[in-house]
Amino acid sequence: MNTASLKQDYKERIVPILMKEFGYTTVMQCPKLQKIVLNQGLGEAVADKKIIDVAQQELTTITGQKAVATLSKKDISNFKVRKKMPIGVRVTLRGERMYEFLERLVRVALPRIRDFKGIENKMDGRGNYTLGITEQIIFPEINIDNITKLLGMNITFVTSANTDEEGFALLREFGLPFKK
Repeated sequence: MNTASLKQDYKERIVPILMKEFGYTTVMQCPKLQKIVLNQGLGEAVADKKIIDVAQQELTTITGQKAVATLSKKDISNFKVRKKMPIGVRVTLRGERMYEFLERLVRVALPRIRDFKGIENKMDGRGNYTLGITEQIIFPEINIDNITKLLGMNITFVTSANTDEEGFALLREFGLPFKK
């Protein structure tokens, strides 16, 4: 299956299902997937600067798009954090790359999680969904032999849906394996 297939699947299969389910009058009312944001918060980077570089490299490998370091906004003495210190890494995917990543996540990465029973179906109240992943090794692009530290990440699906029900229906139709 090529990347255009998921986009095409959205137009040909998902839009009619959503229009019927929510009684939309035009295609433009259907919720869309706007972007997928991958984020890794790396508090340990305060002590070890190399962690940021490694995480940046890994996220870039997973997504095929360059990851950027996120910087702290202010000094927090208890955590030994100074303003503008790198404390995380993130990537925002849109368009073709977003659909390609979603397809790999649903078809390859999520089924590789041990004892996988589905993902939580807790939305944020505005039709967006954040999925927490504890290990980056579920992605086939990561070579397990080169891993020094297991790093988790948050994957946020930002939709144009107005309600949780609409966002949930959209992500369910894209094939995200929600718990029953």
